[in-house]
Amino acid sequence: MKKGVSFLVTVALMALASSLASASDPSPHQDTCVAIAEPKNTIFVNGKFCENPNLTKAEDFFYSGLDKPGNISNPVGSAVTQVNVAQIAGLNTLGISAVRIDYAPYGQNPPHTHPQATEILTVLEGTLLVGFVTSNPENRLFTKVLNKGDVFVFPIGLIHFQFNIGHTNAVAIAGLSSQNPGVITIANAVFGSDPAIDPDVLSRAFQLDKNVVKNLQSRFWYDNN
Repeated sequence: MKKGVSFLVTVALMALASSLASASDPSPHQDTCVAIAEPKNTIFVNGKFCENPNLTKAEDFFYSGLDKPGNISNPVGSAVTQVNVAQIAGLNTLGISAVRIDYAPYGQNPPHTHPQATEILTVLEGTLLVGFVTSNPENRLFTKVLNKGDVFVFPIGLIHFQFNIGHTNAVAIAGLSSQNPGVITIANAVFGSDPAIDPDVLSRAFQLDKNVVKNLQSRFWYDNN
């Protein structure tokens, strides 16, 4: 009896460890699963429907244009060029994507999270102040100044940011462990939600005067993605 219980506990712990170790999209069950538009009135799937493999072509795994800088003439002074399953249909089920980020002098990629992905960022040009904050209750800040060639990792789901502290433009490229990492820009979500969050809620949460909250909610919150 004890051996049977011990075996079940071992299996349960292995299953739990396996589920916790899954830090990216589920593994594919075939060589390719090129995404196609979802048929109307169908069951929703976690990802994209697969194209017939016999119709798959090289273009399904190709993207051109990551050499071109994004438009950084905006309120946050940065632009994110995404290369995920929306741009490369062949990324479907492969659990990976990429972005190029351009920064104006003193521009930033504002505090945000990726609900579905860990990010590994490499600086190609310039100098960036980067960091992430751990979850409650510690809320520890891990921060570093990165120069050309430096690499930094932002763990999945944690709030993180990049800030160009140089006098010239900066460029970075990042890989993310999901075909569709998702992004939640904190300021946009909190003060720019549609419909707006009750100012009383935000006033108490951020310990701000209600009029300050209303002023923040009245602003245009730019999305650099």
